[in-house]
Amino acid sequence: MSNQFKNEIENLVEIVKRHPDGISIEELLHFMKDVTPRRTVQYRLSTLVKSGILRLEGAGRNSKYYINQVVENTLESAEAIQTTFTIPLSLEGEEVRKWISVPIQLRHHVSYRREFLESYEPNKTFYLSQSIIEKLFKLGAGADKGRPAGTYARKIYQRLLIDLSWNSSRLEGNTYSLLETERLLATGEEAPGKNRMDTQMILNHKAAIEFIVDMAEEVDINRYTILNIHGLLSNDLLMDPKACGRLRTIPVKIGKSVYHPIEVSQLIEQYFQLIIQKASAIKNPFEQSFFLMVHLPYLQPFLDVNKRVARLAGNIPLIRENLSPLSFVDVLESDYIQGLLAIYELNRLELFRDVFVWAYERSASLYLATLEAIGQPDPFRIRYRDLIRQTVCTVVQNKMDRLKSSQFISKFANENVSSEDRNRFIEIAEIEVSSLHEGNFARFKIRPSEFFEWQSSWK
Repeated sequence: MSNQFKNEIENLVEIVKRHPDGISIEELLHFMKDVTPRRTVQYRLSTLVKSGILRLEGAGRNSKYYINQVVENTLESAEAIQTTFTIPLSLEGEEVRKWISVPIQLRHHVSYRREFLESYEPNKTFYLSQSIIEKLFKLGAGADKGRPAGTYARKIYQRLLIDLSWNSSRLEGNTYSLLETERLLATGEEAPGKNRMDTQMILNHKAAIEFIVDMAEEVDINRYTILNIHGLLSNDLLMDPKACGRLRTIPVKIGKSVYHPIEVSQLIEQYFQLIIQKASAIKNPFEQSFFLMVHLPYLQPFLDVNKRVARLAGNIPLIRENLSPLSFVDVLESDYIQGLLAIYELNRLELFRDVFVWAYERSASLYLATLEAIGQPDPFRIRYRDLIRQTVCTVVQNKMDRLKSSQFISKFANENVSSEDRNRFIEIAEIEVSSLHEGNFARFKIRPSEFFEWQSSWK
């Protein structure tokens, strides 16, 4: 159970308890400061009513929520709710879920349908309706429109790195907890009792996310990008190291499914290129993101790690357009897999679309709260981010002591920074160098060996 879900449930119950005469949803949203989307609050309340903790009286605008019983332990109640919670579905999504929930023995075997991909015409065909797209823009747009690509993601970088690495790995059955993931990414410390594959999976996510965010102004939906994301995510995880970053040449099977992906390598190559071609032509970032998350797993172009590639590739258009990223916070593995199975076996998008939209609501809400918590970043540091990083890296990689470091930073500033910003740049660069420790050097892309060798010189 996520801490965020638990806190929301506890908060709702506590607010209603403080209003023995009942409280409307409008009043609840006001007390919650409109941080959680209205739709999510509605379903939280519906779940609490079904569980018997709250009761609803009245209809329409006159409806109010009341405490139905004394909740001795809200935490336990939240845990019980989490075990039965499913995301809100559209009527079509609910219908698809029923179809895909039929026992596998009763479902018909199917193969890859090229018409599913070929019939899609970029900017004419739309998997997401206009109302959904408008809603997602409203949820995910920040104040960084027109700023360099990746500005939004860099503001929340540490939070995004942890959330996306953990949630994407969790959807693959990884056993690391959120706190263990945070510790691994911050210090490189492996959690006791975990297998090497789980550790490597999370570290690979970190490398891939860094690649996407750091190269946001250059990275695009093309063959090079997708292959390299696979190479980073699959590093040291495949039996054949040569398969990292390469399209597969052998058959694969989908567990617990009657879907059989393409086996002919020439066709895999052909349809992979067609996916890239169509995706790169899509103008709307949300449609582009969803298209990639649908068609990359459906084709299964790689020997393994296809879903992970799709989740990170789907974030590229969002990060590039300075929209809230999608980190799949609170998404249950069962919901995600059922949505994909419906695509594999039925070519039905509605269930996966519902998962995508709900997941984006959760992520956007989280990162809005994150931005409010950390405040506005220093625009000076954002403008000179690359030069500051270059300065710190050079000091460390050349094992400079305090005197040489000070001389180098002054010389570098004189050569690369405008005169009105020079003194401020020198001050910030010197603070960053002197503040380096084993828990924060990775953000400058400094290797552990480089850091520890430099530390001796610095002291």
